[in-house]
Amino acid sequence: MFLLSSCNIYKFQILITDSPNLFNPIYISFHSSTFDSIRFSNPRFFRATMTAAGNFFSPIFTSPPMFDSVDRPPTKLGFAKFPANFSPECRRFTVSASKNLAPMKAIDVDVKSNGCEAVNDCDGSIGFDNTRNGIKSTNVVWHKCSVEKVDRQELLQQRGCVIWITGLSGSGKSTVACALTRILHARGKLTYVLDGDNVRHGLNSDLTFKAEDRAENIRRIGEVAKLFADAGLICIASAISPYRKDRDACRSILPDGDFIEVFMDIPLCVCESRDPKGLYKLARAGKIKGFTGIDDPYEPPLNSEIVLQQDGEVCPPPEAMAEKVISYLEAKGYLQA
Repeated sequence: MFLLSSCNIYKFQILITDSPNLFNPIYISFHSSTFDSIRFSNPRFFRATMTAAGNFFSPIFTSPPMFDSVDRPPTKLGFAKFPANFSPECRRFTVSASKNLAPMKAIDVDVKSNGCEAVNDCDGSIGFDNTRNGIKSTNVVWHKCSVEKVDRQELLQQRGCVIWITGLSGSGKSTVACALTRILHARGKLTYVLDGDNVRHGLNSDLTFKAEDRAENIRRIGEVAKLFADAGLICIASAISPYRKDRDACRSILPDGDFIEVFMDIPLCVCESRDPKGLYKLARAGKIKGFTGIDDPYEPPLNSEIVLQQDGEVCPPPEAMAEKVISYLEAKGYLQA
């Protein structure tokens, strides 16, 4: 284990590798002040880089046994505590590289030896390794604002959340979403609908209907919905979202309880008989490939908060379905601050 003892430090980047040849490097970046500690589980080699005014210093050395446990005595501003055998030249360059930068924010980060998991501060951005799209977000710091979600909710007299309506094409997702937002608007609640087709006219206009693009489509909708919920709005996302893992990923980025999954459990034969956009007919004729429910699977939710179904052979009006969702929101306290 490597432990950097307590110091005020500025811009700090660590490269971790399992090989002295620096294969498969993993970068973790920090911007911090009143730095408590950095802990890494058994990295054998690492490079510390501190930058300031265009200068940088990059010593590479093997983690000695003494790094397994280091006390944290008080240190002077701008100085890191290194072992006695750390050369004076290394110390001099390290200190001079940091002296002109202002301290920022403190964090305590744990990284597995493979570098694939980091536990960062509660805002979730410092030292964050974003591998969802094969892209790593580094050198980013979450800037905390004095006006927070709770303040916006108090202003709006409601709690921000995401109502995620999923189901086959033609199941009535968009119709229920519009009915829901209309009823809530009449009650003085601020909502916004993210419709799966509408977002493909702008935000997601660069995406196709291939599996990987569908996953990215849902990821983007989920991230935007999260922002709306953080703003204190009741965001209603209406999208087929056929794959369970993609919906679960959207759930995972929201606080517990703030992702409300609504499953439009309408039989395929009913959806196909409606065919409001003529897409089922095209899919059956082979003119559309990868159409959900025909030649591409739909994975129904296993534990959705709300299930909307037909009453026997009769499908309830969208307003009645919307009222069921509103009853859930009232019971869970989302319609008051």
